[in-house]
Amino acid sequence: MRFRGKFFFPILMTLSLFLIIRYNYIVSDDPPLRQEFPGRRAASSRDEVTYSVKTPSKKTKRLFHTAVTATDSVYSTWQCRVMYYWYNRFRDEPGSDMGGYTRILHSGRPDGLMDEIPTFVADPLPSGVDKGYVVLNRPWAFVQWLQQAHIEEDYILMAEPDHIIVKPIPNLARGNLAAAFPFFYIEPKKYESVLRKFFPKENGPISRIDPIGNSPVIVTKNALMKIAPTWMNVSLAMKNDPQTDKAFGWVLEMYAYAVSSALHGVSNILHKDFMIQPPWDTETKNTFIIHYTYGCDFDMKGKMMVGKIGEWRFDKRSYGSKPPPRNLPLPPQGVPESVVTLVTMVNEATANIPNWES
Repeated sequence: MRFRGKFFFPILMTLSLFLIIRYNYIVSDDPPLRQEFPGRRAASSRDEVTYSVKTPSKKTKRLFHTAVTATDSVYSTWQCRVMYYWYNRFRDEPGSDMGGYTRILHSGRPDGLMDEIPTFVADPLPSGVDKGYVVLNRPWAFVQWLQQAHIEEDYILMAEPDHIIVKPIPNLARGNLAAAFPFFYIEPKKYESVLRKFFPKENGPISRIDPIGNSPVIVTKNALMKIAPTWMNVSLAMKNDPQTDKAFGWVLEMYAYAVSSALHGVSNILHKDFMIQPPWDTETKNTFIIHYTYGCDFDMKGKMMVGKIGEWRFDKRSYGSKPPPRNLPLPPQGVPESVVTLVTMVNEATANIPNWES
């Protein structure tokens, strides 16, 4: 089935069910990452539309609402607490267009953070629909939140629990253009034959699909309300197509958002400095967000140990059943500044968050 136009696509029989069905959610937050993925490539054919981030001059605020999807697992919970701590630190600083904040909890039931972090409880997909790929719950959770919540801001920043805000974030979107981080491994041209199942030729050249995921993205609320149902349906359709599922693997939902944004005519200003991903990105000076998705492994001389457990390490996956302890040891001399900053900021957050369990 092909996807056309700007409307809600009824692609699966199960879609009619999950307006009423709740089910017990099995937590498996992160698909495994391949160690050989660096943070980003130095040059690409899209360099001409990739810009460094600059704080805009403006007379009036264009506030955006920060929305973070999460589960109730320990693994997700401690990351959310750290993320929310740094959001609060920078929200009201000069240069910030950061408005409200919502953790979109797609476990279907309240948890222990309801009084600490503003939270919207969304239903997960019906049992078995995600086929073990729990990220599919993200677009469905956004659909529910956008339909049911009162959101005062006109823009939305979609973020993730493993994002640390390192300085005030301005609204980087412009008019009808959203703002997004370009991922080197999202390659629409390479997978054109697969993507044409969901983005037919009559929708335009494949280059209209930007190399993005849904996060980090700053987009107007009105545009996201149109994109989200399509994003949900495209994600499910891709997962149920064996060729597409095999081609995209753990980044399938990212491709689904990129396709859905293009289907609705929402292009993105690509900000290469929106986010960094240590240890591959080594400096924080121009960025707004640290995304600590990759493990940081080094020997005691500061040399990176790729594909090995380091003599010194910080890897969020080491803390799946309990949060990291307070006062993590800092990396040895010679380790990139971005890694030092990451661990220092985690330590500051955990030192100041009440009832942090080590």
